[in-house]
Amino acid sequence: MNTEKKVSIVAPFHNEGENVNLFYQAINQATQHIGGVTFEVVCVDDGSSDDTLQKLIEIAQTDPRYIVVELSRNFGKEAALTAGIDMATGDAVIPIDADLQDPPELIVDLISEWAKGFEVVLARRIDRSSDTYLKRKTAKLFYQFHNRVSSVKIPENVGDFRLMDRVVVDALQRLPEKQRFMKGLFAWVGFKTTTLDYVRHPRLAGKTNFSGWKLWNFALEGITSFSSTPLKLWTYIGGIGACASLIYAIYIVVRTLIHGIDVPGYASLLVAILFIGSLQLISVGMLGEYIGRMYMESKNRPVYIVRRKYNLADQGTTAVIADKDRA
Repeated sequence: MNTEKKVSIVAPFHNEGENVNLFYQAINQATQHIGGVTFEVVCVDDGSSDDTLQKLIEIAQTDPRYIVVELSRNFGKEAALTAGIDMATGDAVIPIDADLQDPPELIVDLISEWAKGFEVVLARRIDRSSDTYLKRKTAKLFYQFHNRVSSVKIPENVGDFRLMDRVVVDALQRLPEKQRFMKGLFAWVGFKTTTLDYVRHPRLAGKTNFSGWKLWNFALEGITSFSSTPLKLWTYIGGIGACASLIYAIYIVVRTLIHGIDVPGYASLLVAILFIGSLQLISVGMLGEYIGRMYMESKNRPVYIVRRKYNLADQGTTAVIADKDRA
């Protein structure tokens, strides 16, 4: 690069006490030989209940590159990632997971592609053998289904790990959503993009905070955030059901005129009622998902609240409420 650039590395932390020092060592090792670039590392503590925050504060008090943002409670990874991106001041921002499954040594390659003029450099997982079989299959199904029903295509096997130029970050900060599905927002803003492949590492320490139930809700959040197709789908299902009912009604009338009245079938009637009733409940539930999103957005609550920020330059700010309604 012609002039020295600043790169912000953003990492959300939630109960990652066992990984804090490992993360610190890995980031230092990955960035120490990159010339022409200065780094800041924004670590967001998302309401951890272990010693994560204390370990991060100890690092921030000795290393001026590290900024620790303490949220007032656990807001979730998407909110913590948003907080870190908002706090980052670099010419480019690199979100990365604290569990080190995304290799920090790839940072040098991300910056090299950025120097070529790309505004977004994606990191794509080509080997996910460190994940369970069920997680790999469900992730694949999610990407396929989401990209089929949504006009915003999410690159398959690409997580939050990427490099984004400041122009991309500025565009993200203009988006007013309170319920934030970051992978979808990253894809929605667009910009000139390239992709690097890497092998996903197993977690070095600790355990994941994402259960199967949380992943299911996360997938549902992604689908309903960027597509109204599930709502339209029930219109077609209702139409097909209505046509089938009309055809069956005509059949019953004709059969009755020809053969007379049969004894009513209790079993077939029960099955039909239960089937139609179940479809109605599912459709109402899907409608409720969208109404729930409208309800949460209408409250206009902040995405997160910062309790305190720690670094050598600024030892403790007052609470800050994030406002995503930017012009």
